Amino acid sequence: MPRNPSHAPIHAPTHAVVWLDFHQAKIFLITAEDVEAGRIKADTPHRRIHHKAQVRGSGHVRDDRTYFEAILAALEEADSWLIAGPGGTKKDLEKYLEGRGEELKKKLVGVEPMDRPTEGELIKQARKLFEANDRMTPGDPRIERVLRGGTARG
Repeated sequence: MPRNPSHAPIHAPTHAVVWLDFHQAKIFLITAEDVEAGRIKADTPHRRIHHKAQVRGSGHVRDDRTYFEAILAALEEADSWLIAGPGGTKKDLEKYLEGRGEELKKKLVGVEPMDRPTEGELIKQARKLFEANDRMTPGDPRIERVLRGGTARG
């Protein structure tokens, strides 16, 4: 048991994983004892559309500022987090962080391609990545190997 001479509450890290596509974001806040799930819907059509000239809005998620802001707001309590999902929307969110979410960008552990995992599969993979990240120091090359699906040992 860790020693706590000040008797102040020990902070248990909260990790988050965001699985998103152009329809919705599923957000899981993960602690050692619990998982809290949430969902944010994108303000886009349920099918892909072709954009017409001189019409406001592009119809693309990458231009849906409200969608990305709602996702970032849900991550305020996270000590570290992971982006996962199919297609390019995960990269759009990562790019959106530039200049808007610098503090959250520093806490971002990685961006993972994941097609359509079950909630259990997603949480299991996220826990594995966070556990590996918690054991490593910043700048450790083993982090990149784990995020690419390898092991910390090589």
